[in-house]
Amino acid sequence: MKKLVNIALMLLLSSFAFSAETAHGAEKLGEILPLWSVLPFVGILLSIAIFPLVAPEFWHHNFGKISAFWGLLFAIPFVIAFKHGAIHSLLDIYLLDYIPFILLLWALFTVAGGILLRGTLKGTPQVNVLFLLLGTFLSSWIGTTGSAMVLIRPFIRANMHRKHKQHMIVFFIFLVANIGGSLTPLGDPPLFLGFLHGVPFFWTFHLIPHMVVESLFLLGLFYLIDRHYYKKEDLPPQEDEEKVPLKIVGAHNFLFLLGIVGGVLLSGYWKAGSFSFLGVELTVQDQVRNFILILMGLLSLLTTRKEVRKENEFTWFPIKEVAILFAGIFATMVPALAILRAGEHGALAGFIRSIKEPAHYFWATGSLSSFLDNAPTYLTFLNSALGKFFPGLPEHQAIHNLILHKKIYLEAISAGAVFMGANTYIGNAPNFMVKSIAEEYGIEMPSFFGYMLKYSLPILVTSFVVITLIFFL
Repeated sequence: MKKLVNIALMLLLSSFAFSAETAHGAEKLGEILPLWSVLPFVGILLSIAIFPLVAPEFWHHNFGKISAFWGLLFAIPFVIAFKHGAIHSLLDIYLLDYIPFILLLWALFTVAGGILLRGTLKGTPQVNVLFLLLGTFLSSWIGTTGSAMVLIRPFIRANMHRKHKQHMIVFFIFLVANIGGSLTPLGDPPLFLGFLHGVPFFWTFHLIPHMVVESLFLLGLFYLIDRHYYKKEDLPPQEDEEKVPLKIVGAHNFLFLLGIVGGVLLSGYWKAGSFSFLGVELTVQDQVRNFILILMGLLSLLTTRKEVRKENEFTWFPIKEVAILFAGIFATMVPALAILRAGEHGALAGFIRSIKEPAHYFWATGSLSSFLDNAPTYLTFLNSALGKFFPGLPEHQAIHNLILHKKIYLEAISAGAVFMGANTYIGNAPNFMVKSIAEEYGIEMPSFFGYMLKYSLPILVTSFVVITLIFFL
């Protein structure tokens, strides 16, 4: 094993060194890196997809080592070959993307874990549709991660008496963890990034028709599937059971949830300057936001009785698993994002040049957002559209003109980035977290490829074709 690792490192190092030599005088790594530099990223995705299937016990005890292996396999030769440029790229993605990503997840996970719904709530098809409808609505206002973390445990407990539960969790990921976040910048990171770059806060209401069509399709299909399974199950009559009134315990945690939302909003509206840390430009408002996230999580831990979290079956494993796996994913994602940002000057130049029509932008943004961080993917194609239609204009003015004269392109980019995050477990932050929590409750979830082949390809891709025909052709 060690020999294979050493050989792989030597091959990557020699290839990176060749790229570095041929790139003398180049300023951006994205214009230098070859397409094969994304192989460690492909490797970690395949590991997440295959190991839980063929060696589940090995994966459960060693997923941290596997994540570290792929991260170091990329990072070591990358740093040796590109030195300061590589170190800056890695620091940049961890300080600007990974740490805020994990802090937000941790804060929402911690606060939501202190909110307990007691009482009799049986997951009939009608109740489950209402659950998904509520989560879809909330996602645009407290974020897909916030809505998913608040509702996933009550949703699972309401259906613990059911035998067939896998489809419920998958549609929860579709609607609550993704589609529902399309109406405001609070809903999903790419829309928040657009807001920071000049897209008006309520402009995303233009996506209401797209969201309504997609949501009605998925909710209707879910109801039919859930009713089918419900009729097949031998369930005891509900009249024989004692009804316990519904009651929310730990409701004060909703204040901390609002604090998290306020911290995120503050970082978008407040401009407090910047400073350099290890060569990376950080903003004061972002660090204040990070402090608020940590504070809200700690306050939740201090003020919520341990018995509540225990009854909520709260453990730290889901956030630990996500933090470890995404540490490797973010490292190996560096060349993919750099090449994408290089646009027509990078290894994907032909692909970028072929993106011309609104439907192209919808599918290109969405397809890449299914595997990469959807926020920089959104920004890449937004900049591509601005450069294509309004070259040379200041960004704020170009975005204003895009909204005024070519808004269908911004709608396509926005919908693609948000909707298609549901295509894979890593397409959006809460997807993997929801899967992990469901598995803690003993629900057998589909594998990485199983999720795509059984659910996202036949259901979501079909619905996205309909969305394309209605809105982007």
